[in-house]
Amino acid sequence: MGRTRTIVIVSTAAVVAVGAAAGGAYYLLHTRGTPGETAQRFTAAWQAGDQARMSAELAAPRELALYGRLREALGVESTRVTLGQPREGDDRATVPYTVTHRLKNLGDWTYDGELALKVADRHWKVDWSPAAAHPRLTSEAEFSLRTKWPERAPIVDADGERIDTGEAGGSVQQLVGFLDKATKKDVRRLGSAYRAGQAIGRGGLQQTFEKRLAGTPTTEIRAGETTLETIEGEEGQALTTSLDSRVQDAAVTAVKDLDKPASLVAIRPGTGEILAVVNNRGGFNRAVDGRYPPGSTFKAVTAVGLLAEGLRPGDTVTCPKYATVGGLRIRNSERAAYGKVTFQDSFAYSCNTSFAPLAQQRLGADKLLETAELVGFNTAMDIGLPATEPSLPRAESDAELAAESFGQGRITASPLSMASVAAALADGTWRPPTLVPDQPRKVQPRPLPDGVTKDMHALMAAVVTKGTAKAAGLPAGTRGKTGTAEYGTGPELDSHAWFIGFKDDVAFAVVVEGGGGGGKVAAPVAADFLRALPSSR
Repeated sequence: MGRTRTIVIVSTAAVVAVGAAAGGAYYLLHTRGTPGETAQRFTAAWQAGDQARMSAELAAPRELALYGRLREALGVESTRVTLGQPREGDDRATVPYTVTHRLKNLGDWTYDGELALKVADRHWKVDWSPAAAHPRLTSEAEFSLRTKWPERAPIVDADGERIDTGEAGGSVQQLVGFLDKATKKDVRRLGSAYRAGQAIGRGGLQQTFEKRLAGTPTTEIRAGETTLETIEGEEGQALTTSLDSRVQDAAVTAVKDLDKPASLVAIRPGTGEILAVVNNRGGFNRAVDGRYPPGSTFKAVTAVGLLAEGLRPGDTVTCPKYATVGGLRIRNSERAAYGKVTFQDSFAYSCNTSFAPLAQQRLGADKLLETAELVGFNTAMDIGLPATEPSLPRAESDAELAAESFGQGRITASPLSMASVAAALADGTWRPPTLVPDQPRKVQPRPLPDGVTKDMHALMAAVVTKGTAKAAGLPAGTRGKTGTAEYGTGPELDSHAWFIGFKDDVAFAVVVEGGGGGGKVAAPVAADFLRALPSSR
């Protein structure tokens, strides 16, 4: 019986030994992974531009710099690879793919190819050749683009007349920009379809809307002498601006003979469209990039806040020769004093000594800031080309609040931004100004508080009929606000002359640098502008 038990044990051990040997042979001969898994890892690395990870999937070492040269020469922004079903047999396989390269400023280049794989060292590996990158590649040729550009599209005014030929006035050219030779830096920015030395937009609308105006070229993608693909181009699209040549001409007439730098911007209140932008000096575009204290034109903003808080045009306020708020001693222009007057008259006479105490008592820093932002302050001027953002920092003291209430302190604004304030007062809604009407606007319109618009019209009419602009010769029906904005340091400060206002469907702002009093200098410029407008407007 003991003998039988021994035989059984030996037989069982023999079976186990044979099984172990067979399992070892299976382990040693079995191919690990699948062709699809290897292809997935390789193409994921291809998409990421990771040549080290791609190399790790190769059956034999290969130089993969071809992929980097393709990306660089063709301006590839991204690569997307989609795999098909593997086809496998006798330790070899192929995996079809579709690759899409996004080419900067040209669009997508899509083609089909396949990866060859084979078993190497018991793993599925990519059997690489240049055809793995593109089926028509037989060697590692240099990549290039051959382009044929369409004719550049025009920039036109609201009536469809071209303004990009160099014949329009200098102020228009500041907005339009010009054509210049592309540099290597420009090519890196714009895309490899461009070449150093070719014409591109520089400055203004020409630069902002380069891709729209230039269109895209018909492009041959080449590897050596072989054309791999031809991508059909697209014509550029004309850019229509809101500029009105008649309003522009009137603005030029108003400022051209002034002996100091001056700017005028006109806007259509109901739309925010910019009708005219004029500087009487070349170089710096003061109209859209100037940073000036707005002076007493800002009283129109403060007045909106005060009216919203319940003050009425007929309410009695005081306009003494001096007032002190937060330790700041305030005076009126030419040290004028009017005693007890209506709020409307204090606005018409531009009483600093009324507005500073009222701002402290009824508004405070937060409400003044809120009101200013309602009409575009601290909001980017997204007009289609760079423009200075009007700035009103929150007042940090009562003294600063007092200064801000009549447009001094740290407030800065351009004629463009103050013209948009005038447009808001005319229409009852602030709209972001625009030079290109079909350009999507990033900022929504902002209505003024209920009931404020009618009262503001009355206040601004009083400025013209009996206030600081009475002697300026402004046409009947004009409503506005003068401003004398001090700047610099010392006991006697120089002043910029301002006037903002509106008549019918044109709102505007005028500034004369170092011009002095707004009523004596800027308001007459506005009068000349309005009189020069076509009577049909």
